[in-house]
Amino acid sequence: MFITTLVFTIALTACASDKDINPQHLEEAIPVTSHTPIYVNMLNTEGVKVGNATLTETTEGVKIHLEAKGLEPGTKAIHIHETGKCEAPDFKSAGAHYNPGHRQHGFHNPKGFHAGDLPNIEVTDKGKINVEITAPNVTLKQGEKNTLLDEDGSAIVIHTQADDYKSDPAGNAGDRIICGVISEK
Repeated sequence: MFITTLVFTIALTACASDKDINPQHLEEAIPVTSHTPIYVNMLNTEGVKVGNATLTETTEGVKIHLEAKGLEPGTKAIHIHETGKCEAPDFKSAGAHYNPGHRQHGFHNPKGFHAGDLPNIEVTDKGKINVEITAPNVTLKQGEKNTLLDEDGSAIVIHTQADDYKSDPAGNAGDRIICGVISEK
């Protein structure tokens, strides 16, 4: 029975012609799911791509795998910002930290923390980053609470200094030096 079913399936597949398959309909039939990775180009203050981030929905939150080069070595703050705009040179277009809960900033702030607050990252002596961070309080699922994929998107921003995890509104992290737009497009 299994062999008969297999032969029948192969015969049906062989009978299908290229005319029967419309690639446009295939694209429309495959919806973007929460498991589809989001790829983010990371730009420096001159608008030059210096790295990339891949965001993936997991059961623990959004996993961010970040790779970049050409940075000053040392500890740097990284945050998710509320608007998906990265206009050089200052990236203020990304707005404030992603904070749908209207809290104060910082993991050590009794009134904090923002959903977009992330742990500091370490840039190597060679100016490179290759890290994986999980943001537990956000999602890539559209229409859900704390989604990074709302109408105006969001952004990943790296700052010149470390986040002190307590000072509101931004942890005394310094200027914005790297930015990447988080969106489905």
